[in-house]
Amino acid sequence: MISTKTKGYALGCIAAASYGLNPLFALPLYADGMTADSVLFWRYIVAVPLLALLIKMRGRSFAVTSRQALLLVVLGILVAVSSLALFLSYNFMDVGIASTMLFVYPIMVALIMACCFRERISPLTVGCIAVATAGIGLLFGHGSGDSQAGNISVWGTVLVMISALSYAIYIVAVNRSSLRNVATLAVTFYVLLFGVSLFLVRIFCGGGLQIPSSAHPELWGCIVGLAVFPTAISFACTTGAIQYIGSTPTAVLGALEPVTGVVIGVAVFGEHLSATSIIALIMILGAVTLVIARPNVMGPLNHMRRLFPNLRRRKG
Repeated sequence: MISTKTKGYALGCIAAASYGLNPLFALPLYADGMTADSVLFWRYIVAVPLLALLIKMRGRSFAVTSRQALLLVVLGILVAVSSLALFLSYNFMDVGIASTMLFVYPIMVALIMACCFRERISPLTVGCIAVATAGIGLLFGHGSGDSQAGNISVWGTVLVMISALSYAIYIVAVNRSSLRNVATLAVTFYVLLFGVSLFLVRIFCGGGLQIPSSAHPELWGCIVGLAVFPTAISFACTTGAIQYIGSTPTAVLGALEPVTGVVIGVAVFGEHLSATSIIALIMILGAVTLVIARPNVMGPLNHMRRLFPNLRRRKG
């Protein structure tokens, strides 16, 4: 029988990998002239009935308490702000840079858990965050050539930081509230349902809703792809992972998001995978593997420590 932690780590990996598909589906819609608000509106509005259908098919309940409903409204707006800020940042900097910078959110999650909930962050977890961040830094510095540094903008950076902070608060809130006991699909359904209101308001105030041009009807496939993979699947798996293994491990598994971007670049767009990129991928995957294997790693280490109880540093 699969253990709870194994399920959590598996869901966390799926969530991160599927969220990394955002640019694959979003960029063709941008190229067609659609705004971030319209792209995100269609992304959410298509995902909501899909989740409702899944809830019905699995016989789950939509019921939540009034207090949980209020919290879900707040979290829905938070998630929508995170999505909007990230998608708007694509207008100011390269997608690869924005996606790389977004990985600051696991550090934010760890800090929030340590400062607000006095959660002890193990040295191994801190080390894994550092190694994964360094690996992503290598991808960042090597991703688009020498011109990449010039593509970093103040506004783009601010938007990515807003996106990361909003997502970090969402991850912590799901773990530290009564929503932890609500079915994963129901939480995701209400978060997306309430979140779409932000895009409705912005579209109403900003000049109307856009759809893919009639010359490119295949772009509706991109909208469906956005709704299914980085939205319905990713958010549902993220919520499930948080409920199974907690906020910090789920956030660290997010290191797989830029890995997805590299794989797509090589497999879909024929990009060259350099030696630096390979080293970076090994660092990221190694850090994620350590987080997943932490109980098996710490056990032998603690055993070795007990074998030498009197081993102390000599005082001078």
